[in-house]
Amino acid sequence: MYVTNFPKKRYHKTLNFFKRFISKDENILDLGIKNPLSKILIKEGYKITNTTGEDLDFNRSCIHSSDHSVISAFQIFEHMLNPFQLLNEIKSKKLICSVPLKLWFAKAYRNPQDIRDNHYHEFETWQFKMLLKKTGWNIIAEEKFTNPVSKIGFRPILRLFTPRYLLIYAEKINIQ
Repeated sequence: MYVTNFPKKRYHKTLNFFKRFISKDENILDLGIKNPLSKILIKEGYKITNTTGEDLDFNRSCIHSSDHSVISAFQIFEHMLNPFQLLNEIKSKKLICSVPLKLWFAKAYRNPQDIRDNHYHEFETWQFKMLLKKTGWNIIAEEKFTNPVSKIGFRPILRLFTPRYLLIYAEKINIQ
């Protein structure tokens, strides 16, 4: 069993991945409101500014007015109808992000009580990598990891060895 002082395994994995590529002297715009992961990164000494919860499908002004050298987006793109536009318009040179992977044995997350808290996409690895490449990102590193749950059943057993999350570090290339 995975034991850590972090509330979730993915926070620990993400922090370690983050440390490999992002220095503490960089200015980071985290797409998404303040959350447990951004608080962990701030506690670790990173300079993080969070967005305010705007709907990034309609309002991308946060990236247009940004002079941040890094954009981070952890568990954000699956909530967007059109992540292509946002990824294409980012001016920062570095992107570090994570997305949930599509699991053949589980449907995409849906919350009927909150229209903003739904997964419009759960990506296959090739889909997300193609999306990044098409929007001008060169993938430098990637890491997949599982997300075991403390339940009994067939699907919880599959979660022990089926990757659930994809972490990506990419750098912007100029495409015309």
